[in-house]
Amino acid sequence: MHRPVVGIIGNRGLVNNRYPVHEGGQMNSCAVSHVAGCIPLLIPADPDYVTVEELMQVCDGFLLTGGRPNVHPSEYGEPETDKHGTFDRARDAITLPLVRACVETGQPFMGICRGFQEVNVAMGGSLHPEIRELPGRMNHRMPPEGTLEQAFALRHTVTLTPGGTFATLFGTAEVMTNTLHGQGIKQPGPRIVVEGTAPDGTPEAIRVADAPGFTLSVQWHPEWNAEADPVSRPLFRAFGAAVQDWALTRRS
Repeated sequence: MHRPVVGIIGNRGLVNNRYPVHEGGQMNSCAVSHVAGCIPLLIPADPDYVTVEELMQVCDGFLLTGGRPNVHPSEYGEPETDKHGTFDRARDAITLPLVRACVETGQPFMGICRGFQEVNVAMGGSLHPEIRELPGRMNHRMPPEGTLEQAFALRHTVTLTPGGTFATLFGTAEVMTNTLHGQGIKQPGPRIVVEGTAPDGTPEAIRVADAPGFTLSVQWHPEWNAEADPVSRPLFRAFGAAVQDWALTRRS
């Protein structure tokens, strides 16, 4: 049986600060291939090269990855400030309509970090530019120094809605996660259901209400150690199963 294809949304980058590339973390490809059981296909997220319609034909599901550039605040009706950081307007132009199209058709996607934020914005929500500056909030950003193991270490709990989709998937109402983000959900979109929060109240796990397909998205980075981590593994396996079901249905 042919493995289904998961389009991994890539980011813009520079090799040696001069050569422009589209790039994606190897751990994303590893999680998609080894845990979800799908073929990872890196997508250049730029409407100059691809369209949403083409991507939905080529791919069976999508992984909306993390990335340094943030969703431009004009996408949720707010002015740009220095706190919003850098942007990737080409990625915005692909991912936001892609999320909305997948929600309507039932094509599976999973959002991670920036991808989690993209899902909220695509569904009409907004973002805080720097959540660590909010009263009572912790610093969720990646530690500035140390090894990858230290950067992706488990740092806080996420409390899940009892009986909700995530709690049922993980078999528990509380999980431990890493945290490597600066922005976070300010106002959830009208159809966004928050099913997981950090101890400081920051939304960490969401889904789209009444969507016909897989829409689970998380603020943390489950691609790290996905084969062994007891939270990451069931999440990617469930995503892979949803992609497999979609692929079988569309080819039947």
